[in-house]
Amino acid sequence: MASGGVAVASLWTEVNRCGQSGDYTRALKALSKILHENRDDVTALHCKIVCLVQNGSFKEALNVMNTHTKVLGSEVVFEKAYCEYRLNRVESALKTIESAPDQTDKLKELYGQVLYRLERYDECKTVYTDLIRNSQDEYEEERKTNLAAVVAAMSQWEKVLMEDLGLSESTYELCYNTACALIGQGQLAEAFNTLRQAEELCRVSLAEDSDVTEEDIESELAVIHSQMAYIMQLQGRTDEALQLYNQVIKLKPSDVGLLAVTANNIITINKDQNVFDSKKKVKLTNAEGVEYKLAKKQLQAIEFNKALLAMYTNQADQCRKLSSSLQAQNPGHPRPVLIQVAQLCREKQHSKAVELLQQFSEQNPESASGIKLTMAQLFLVQGHVTKACDVLRSIEEFKHKAGMVSALVTMYSHEEDIDGAIDVFKQAIEYYQAEQPGSAAHLALVREAANFKLKHGRKKEAISDLEQLWKQNTNDVHTLAQLISAYSLVDTDKAKSLSKHLPSADTMSFNVDVDELENSHGATYVRKKAGKVVGENLPKEIGQGEVKKKKKKKKGKLPKNYDPKATPDPERWLPMRERSYYRGKKKGKKKEAIGKGTQGATSAASAELDASKTATSPPTSPRPGSATGSSTAPSGSGVVPPRQQKPSSGATRKKAPQKKKKGGKGGW
Repeated sequence: MASGGVAVASLWTEVNRCGQSGDYTRALKALSKILHENRDDVTALHCKIVCLVQNGSFKEALNVMNTHTKVLGSEVVFEKAYCEYRLNRVESALKTIESAPDQTDKLKELYGQVLYRLERYDECKTVYTDLIRNSQDEYEEERKTNLAAVVAAMSQWEKVLMEDLGLSESTYELCYNTACALIGQGQLAEAFNTLRQAEELCRVSLAEDSDVTEEDIESELAVIHSQMAYIMQLQGRTDEALQLYNQVIKLKPSDVGLLAVTANNIITINKDQNVFDSKKKVKLTNAEGVEYKLAKKQLQAIEFNKALLAMYTNQADQCRKLSSSLQAQNPGHPRPVLIQVAQLCREKQHSKAVELLQQFSEQNPESASGIKLTMAQLFLVQGHVTKACDVLRSIEEFKHKAGMVSALVTMYSHEEDIDGAIDVFKQAIEYYQAEQPGSAAHLALVREAANFKLKHGRKKEAISDLEQLWKQNTNDVHTLAQLISAYSLVDTDKAKSLSKHLPSADTMSFNVDVDELENSHGATYVRKKAGKVVGENLPKEIGQGEVKKKKKKKKGKLPKNYDPKATPDPERWLPMRERSYYRGKKKGKKKEAIGKGTQGATSAASAELDASKTATSPPTSPRPGSATGSSTAPSGSGVVPPRQQKPSSGATRKKAPQKKKKGGKGGW
């Protein structure tokens, strides 16, 4: 027994030495020998679990803890929770931590990490705030970095307003997280400047380590550069963003989450263009372990983009499969339904698309606003304007807004449904009268309603709107004039009484120099100067003034065959065809048909000039029906095509005759 005790003591010495040097594999061999002597040694089991964790053998460590649960008890709660966390069994890790009898600092650290992975950011923030307040050690900077990451996540995914926690931006990790929070708040310029600061701090801090190469620095900067490219993309600088994204991809960083997000953003820039590049990039989003690196909303966005890419690449079945799966996972989310509708529209199945939208809006009234807007758009594409108006008016959230009122009035006017347009104005005015009486939006609607009614001849209906406007501003002469004009058709006495409020002509006159205005640069019409008034200049005495010259009248020209004794033809002003004595043109002798028929044909005398028709001349080619000749040439192959004569300058142009296809081997 003594020798055995000496051997165990030497083994523990070996374990201690290996633990200090970090040689955990050799320590495990020594611990196995110790456990061979006493398999229930709690200290040896605990040390073995720690060595397995250090070597990354989390499953084996968990098996050891589960096998010796009774012996170990609560001694290894932290190690068990950590192994479960590293094996992505986050829910189990949470239960293990919450069941611990004593919440130590290291358990709280792990608890914060677990809550972050579960996206319970509010609780996570409380944990880290408490840790920073109640602990002072060398890990304070890491806790602040984690707290900044929680604030950034709340800003980006939950749209919570960022509060100042007094975190300094002394490290590039803190600067990066601060920039992410600013992006969530929409402060893109400030976020970009903060990322520049993070880039400088990262280069400075890594350059101090002599073992770090330039490639290592660029790899560490990849996440910062990807975020900078995202800001550029949001700002519309897509070319610069795409260039920076591709630089990150070429570095091939080890972080699969970073690669997946970068590839997804490149796909969103490509859209329906460069789909082959998008197909390559989408493979990076399917890497192993991506689901444990990204937030749920990031994973959801990637899946949506996969479905859209399938639609753009005309993979209809794949698109339907992905969108149906997304709808099953997110039954209340409208985007999977919209993707299915877009695919149906590409297939020209608009009616089916409308049915799908109608069904979703009935099942999910809280998400019906965007769906109904899409439905109205589809009705407009099909030309069903009235149906589109009915759908838009059913959206309670938007139907009283100025933009919606304007759209509805425009569509009703297009359909010449003036009553429908007036009803839209009426409901909107009643809403603002109850909710915001006298506001700028209310009075603007009343003004537009009155102008619309006056434009379409509904002066009687416009009276109440005009009275309301005039009461708001009794100095508005234009509205008063419109009101008097409207009352003149209904109640002349009222119109006369209102006309007393009109300003006098003297007060309405303006000190304007009309001549100067007409001679100005922008004048388009200049009034002619009035002629001199008769009697303005007295006539000079006889002999003193000059005698006015009389203009000689020129005699009109007469026809050459004019006979002054003959009576002129009373019908000489009528065209020749309309005169009573017109008998039409006389038909002359038939002229010889020269130039008639096909081009190049002559009269009958041409037959005498045809040498082939004489008996003495031998035939130069086989005659129809003859069997002479060894081969047959294609018809028309050696014939010079006829030339079309150009029309004379005074002739009317006619369409050239089409060339007809001849027989043979397709010659023209």
